[in-house]
Amino acid sequence: MKPSYTLNPAFLIPLLTATQIAAQTYSTCNPLTQGNCQPDPALAKSVTVDFSNGESDSFTPQGNPTYDSNGASFTVAQPGDSPQLTSKWYIMFGHVEFQVKPAPGVGIVSSAVLQSDDLDEIDWEWLGGDNSQVQSNYFGKGQTTTWNRGAFHANPNNQADFHTYTIDWTADQIVWQIDGTPVRTLSPNDAAGQYPQTPMMIKVGSWSGGDPSNPPGVIEWAGGSTQYGAGPFTMQVKSIAVSDYSTGTSYSYSGSTGTWQSIKAEGGTINSKGGKPVAAVDTPTSSSTSNSAPLPFSGTHKSDTSSVVHTGYRQYSQRILGCF
Repeated sequence: MKPSYTLNPAFLIPLLTATQIAAQTYSTCNPLTQGNCQPDPALAKSVTVDFSNGESDSFTPQGNPTYDSNGASFTVAQPGDSPQLTSKWYIMFGHVEFQVKPAPGVGIVSSAVLQSDDLDEIDWEWLGGDNSQVQSNYFGKGQTTTWNRGAFHANPNNQADFHTYTIDWTADQIVWQIDGTPVRTLSPNDAAGQYPQTPMMIKVGSWSGGDPSNPPGVIEWAGGSTQYGAGPFTMQVKSIAVSDYSTGTSYSYSGSTGTWQSIKAEGGTINSKGGKPVAAVDTPTSSSTSNSAPLPFSGTHKSDTSSVVHTGYRQYSQRILGCF
């Protein structure tokens, strides 16, 4: 029996002409467009980080995450709150399991993301005003030329308890799983040249897509304006289990293609096939559609030639030379 999910339609998004929105994620040095980028430190092993034991030295905090017996908490209580954790290492193909209880609240977005320096990305995202589903997405090199990559998956009452959301990523496929059940599979042939394939860091956090400072389209997508008086709104991450399928001390880019074959593992090897094969799920040939379109993890992806502002799943881009 094929699990069902909903694919998003293509549609046009207006350009943002002047306003820059506060970033949660961006590339400080894009190896495909900038020189002298440092190699990415490799995890090169398997780790399980249990945040119920407190802060982990594997992650860099931003915006004051807190810790208790439920793990790491990411609380949005007022405009500008955007707590997150970012791993200090990268994986080059791998298996990641997030134990997550997303935040409630209209306008609040919870995210669990794999992202590379050249803006490849694999996502899980939850909207606080929708307790019935979770959204998966992917991006290659930060491109948003089409709007049909996101998918919605049934995930009823997801704010009531922790569930395990998995991403298994190899050169042959990406498999998204909920509590061990595959809900989506992506192969390179189905990715229209945008298959994620470069070293990824891990990011988790929450933010307010419904903040009144955001563009109207963002607020509409997030379900409406965030009512801070009804908060605070807290996302919880109990643990993150990670297996890096490749080995070595660091990963670096050679050339400017951004293909996995161009990635070099210092003192190790790139294992493109991964570990034990993960069961795939067939993509439905047809499905109902939705009027929202998942886009990259909230924030601004910056390069030396342009900025792309990703706020929730609506993207606003502007070509800006020499601004960063």
